[in-house]
Amino acid sequence: MSTPFARVLQRLYEVTGHAPRGSATQKSAICPAHDDRHPSLSVGVGGDNVVKLKCHGGPKCSTEAVMSALDLPMSALWPADLQNQAGPHSTSDLWMPCKHDKAAEYLYRDHDGTVLYGVARCRLKGNGCQGFRQWRPDPSKHSGRRWSLYGDDGHLAVKLVPYRLPEVLAAVREERVVMICEGEKDVEALRARPYITATCNPMGAGKWRPEFAEYFHGADVSIVADRDEPGRKHATEVVNQLMPVARSIYVIQATHGKDAADHLAAGGTTGDFTPVWEPKPYPNEEYYG
Repeated sequence: MSTPFARVLQRLYEVTGHAPRGSATQKSAICPAHDDRHPSLSVGVGGDNVVKLKCHGGPKCSTEAVMSALDLPMSALWPADLQNQAGPHSTSDLWMPCKHDKAAEYLYRDHDGTVLYGVARCRLKGNGCQGFRQWRPDPSKHSGRRWSLYGDDGHLAVKLVPYRLPEVLAAVREERVVMICEGEKDVEALRARPYITATCNPMGAGKWRPEFAEYFHGADVSIVADRDEPGRKHATEVVNQLMPVARSIYVIQATHGKDAADHLAAGGTTGDFTPVWEPKPYPNEEYYG
């Protein structure tokens, strides 16, 4: 029986007319999803037999776009033992579009608590799967959701808001600190601790939107920056957006690990994060910067 790697390579040859070239576990191929004049598609396979695709061309085509151009399902990237761990996603909300089980799901709600959209995380994130997918409610679909935040016109079909918005608004009204993280997993790790309100923006680092500032007027904010360059840049962007509206802003980092979830999992507490920056101290505190 042929492997997923062999099947994908064969299909690339059939569609593009060019045989992928390279080593036994890494090939370069013509990308079938755009007008590729030089092989820009990397096709690799690891010890788990999961096929990994990456387009290095101008469009940087997504894995989904490449598989669609090959007329293959996403499940063709995985060996049979992984494919069999999933059921048909057309009849259940438990399955991602890649047909794998979701490890977690995060709901984004408006100020009244109405679900605007959600983010699902695949159990096989980091093993050849996209990892995260956004969806919006759609009663016309069997599952009640459409796996895209964009309409047919290419524009956003939902209003983007910070995660756990109703809790954020309540904390600001009650003059409690709001912790801003880089992702939903960090938020949930912090919320599991008593009296903690936490939030993040959708889609990760670098995706904070200026309009989110409207929810933080008069807020006391602690930004938990990930310990990497994207994390530092993201924290700086959030600071710049909130400086005109927040009452106080502090930037902290995990004392243990990379992010808030790592810090807490390693035995850290919400009180022993490492201080990094005090761009806007609480008005009643004297700042010795």
